[in-house]
Amino acid sequence: MKEKMKTWEDFFESLKEKEYAKKLHDFLLLEYKEHICYPPKERIFYAFKKTPLSAVKVVIIGQDPYHEPNQAMGLAFSVPNETTIPPSLLNIYKELALEYDCEIPKSGDLTHLAAQGVLLLNASLTVRKSEPLSHNIPEYKTLLKDIFSLLNEINRPIVFLLWGANAQKLKAHLSNKNHLILEAVHPSPLSANRGGWFGNDHFKKTNEFLKKNGLKEISWLSNSNCF
Repeated sequence: MKEKMKTWEDFFESLKEKEYAKKLHDFLLLEYKEHICYPPKERIFYAFKKTPLSAVKVVIIGQDPYHEPNQAMGLAFSVPNETTIPPSLLNIYKELALEYDCEIPKSGDLTHLAAQGVLLLNASLTVRKSEPLSHNIPEYKTLLKDIFSLLNEINRPIVFLLWGANAQKLKAHLSNKNHLILEAVHPSPLSANRGGWFGNDHFKKTNEFLKKNGLKEISWLSNSNCF
């Protein structure tokens, strides 16, 4: 990793003169002015605030934010405490319960994971209300490519959990032999119920890899014995 790229702030500062970043900035200003969009504007870059670049140990990629009120909070798959757990997150919890023989939590807030070095990043950081994939634009694709290219340069072991075909396309930007890439179908009911999600052991495999490399394991669920 280039010496100057020690923080996410460094990274985003380096993007200021890039044409796609300027287009993305103008796009978001207009979208939030003319439409209801999620997450709230102050939460667009929340994943980077909660998981500093120097702390990233695991990367989980979602598709785009939840598109209904009181759901999106700037962390992929995560919802506020009082919000009903969405189907994809419920399937993530079910897989954790299978792997660790633990109870499924009542809260869908994954902030505790972000604090442990799990970068919960959506491929598109924003979305219009009730319009899934409405912000699936080229500028976000370029941003994600640049983020993965940066992470790929870090020699500290990182686990990339690529769930679903869209996330797995990002493997093209990963070549660092110090990292671990784990792939599975997306945890959404449409994909998970067809097979390939339940029993993937991604959470145990992640912790085994971290432990092997002298890094602290992830405590996946904050209110149970799911280590």
